[in-house]
Amino acid sequence: MPQPLTHLDETGAAHMVDVGHKQPTTREAIATGRITMSPQAATAIKQGTIKKGDVLATARIAGIMAAKKTAELIPLCHPLPLTRVAIDLAPDETGVTITATAATYGQTGVEMEALTAATVALLTLYDMAKAVDKAMVIGEVRLLSKKGGKSGDWTA
Repeated sequence: MPQPLTHLDETGAAHMVDVGHKQPTTREAIATGRITMSPQAATAIKQGTIKKGDVLATARIAGIMAAKKTAELIPLCHPLPLTRVAIDLAPDETGVTITATAATYGQTGVEMEALTAATVALLTLYDMAKAVDKAMVIGEVRLLSKKGGKSGDWTA
């Protein structure tokens, strides 16, 4: 039997889930995504020759900032006191793979923060390198793992 949708009340109206009764626990989520591009754009990013500046450093900061703003972007997300956000960028000859980790000690998970961080970091890469390659493709954004909470650990 499918699980009930937690963000709908008994009348079907959307609402923020009450997590006030839940015990805080250490929680972590890891998300990933990829942007593929021309070899020319990938080389320019790796060599640091994009005219807008340090693409990888800017994407890292954008991802961190995005994780901190998730509750402002996703309507039913709880604002969380993040204890850590890490953005790993792995450029190669056809693009960049991003891995975003978000952690907190709280009453609800950080999956949305990790996914938001990865997505905004990818969008930042696109924005900074679009003069070299407008045909870049952002994709493969997904949750890799989550730890903590009542439902326990999960890995893709």
